[in-house]
Amino acid sequence: MLNVVDKPLIQHAVEEAIASGITELIFVTGRNKRSIEDHFDKSYELEAELITKNKTALLDIVRQVKPSHVNCVYVRQPEALGLGDAVHCAKNLIGDDAFAVLLADDLLDSDPPVLSQMMAVHQHYQSSVVAVQAIQPEQSTSYGVISGKAFDERLTKMSGVVEKPSPSSAPSNLGVVGRYIFTPAIFKHIQTVQPDADGEFQLTDAIQSLLQEQLVLAYQYEGVRYDCGMKLDYLKASVDIALAHPELQDEFKAYLANRQKLIP
Repeated sequence: MLNVVDKPLIQHAVEEAIASGITELIFVTGRNKRSIEDHFDKSYELEAELITKNKTALLDIVRQVKPSHVNCVYVRQPEALGLGDAVHCAKNLIGDDAFAVLLADDLLDSDPPVLSQMMAVHQHYQSSVVAVQAIQPEQSTSYGVISGKAFDERLTKMSGVVEKPSPSSAPSNLGVVGRYIFTPAIFKHIQTVQPDADGEFQLTDAIQSLLQEQLVLAYQYEGVRYDCGMKLDYLKASVDIALAHPELQDEFKAYLANRQKLIP
């Protein structure tokens, strides 16, 4: 729920999904995260007040938080047992359909949206797709790092993925980021993985297992990623998005230019 300019991170992720054609959204939440449900709930009182006061511009903004054709469902993860467990919590709601996973702390800015790019790959090859980006060797301890062979433009046919390897043992310079498309086969592989030393079920272990059964493609997306779990990236995202904001960009650009003159 941390805001980037005028929208919380979760809203940026939802808008990416909707712009990619997604209309069914499943939020996997935990204790003390009721604010997410409240954010996407319809505010009858506020809308009625805006209608009465003829504030149509504000009314449009409120209604754009969750368009009427989009359905939101919420499921609890009882314990924080890792990303693999969180994905598995949605199994009964997803059924036998392919589905996307978006981690909202990764804000991806692109046109077309990164998820839309990945959906095109999935529809063409009918495979699971994992978003990756080139990383520096010293960053490998913060990523799942893939191995594989070139498959097509921006695509690698994955042969393995290692969670947070040391720079000396990283199999490539391609790190996994928070966008995935899976076939429903991933669920049975999540069920077979063993917990790590922290008792968590890692999604990367399930992907490694899925590789033995199906084609999984790593896609180097077009766009800019901000890891908003990191303070510097969060600040960069706030500045870049403000500079592109139609209501703020001119004044904010002038402010930054003036501010730069004051920095010794």
